Amino acid sequence: MIRILAALGIIALAALSQPSIAEESRMERTIVLTGHGEVRSRPDMAIVNIGVTSTAPTAREALEANNKTMEALLAALRASSIEPKDIQTANFSVAPRYDYNQNTQPPKVVGYDVSNVVAVTVRALDKLGPTLDKLVSLGSNQINGISFTIANPQPLQDMARKGAVADARRKAELLAQAAGVTLGNVMTISEAGGYQPPIPVLTKAVRMDAAGAAPEAVPVAEGEQLVAVDVNITWAIK
Repeated sequence: MIRILAALGIIALAALSQPSIAEESRMERTIVLTGHGEVRSRPDMAIVNIGVTSTAPTAREALEANNKTMEALLAALRASSIEPKDIQTANFSVAPRYDYNQNTQPPKVVGYDVSNVVAVTVRALDKLGPTLDKLVSLGSNQINGISFTIANPQPLQDMARKGAVADARRKAELLAQAAGVTLGNVMTISEAGGYQPPIPVLTKAVRMDAAGAAPEAVPVAEGEQLVAVDVNITWAIK
């Protein structure tokens, strides 16, 4: 008798620890959708790497020549109303130049290259082309990929968020109607994606020797910047 009662107690405890079939049938049914929203806008500023490479028989001579040209470039940037906070050294190097045409002899040092590059943020795009022209005229022989960006992307991000939520709801309502159910309350919502980082649109460097002639104009096409957001939303369905 005692064994029977003990067995019944174990069965009762097991029953209490597991959800009943009725409770399982009342579990919330859901539908999960991803929505996409994007906004395109013209950029309002650009980031460009500008610099000088100088070559001379000695490292000191190459450095002095490089410093002289870089000082002229920095002065021109300041004259173009570019603030000091928007000019930052991106790379500086001193390297020997070798002559490998010595048959079986070891390579011979024939000079030195000094390179100095600054990253410049241009906040007035209408000045970008003329500024590049001026810098090349002053001796800049390295201009690397221009990246366009947006100074304040938050309003565009908010517009993209609204579009993503509307896109998710549209798809959820369509599927719910096709399945013969009704959307309930939103249970969860999460965001993925966001403002796209600056992408270089001019990747070819402009490099000219001392005898090269500066171009009469630097055409600049800023295009549009993409701001995209994805949202994941879970609805209860009735």
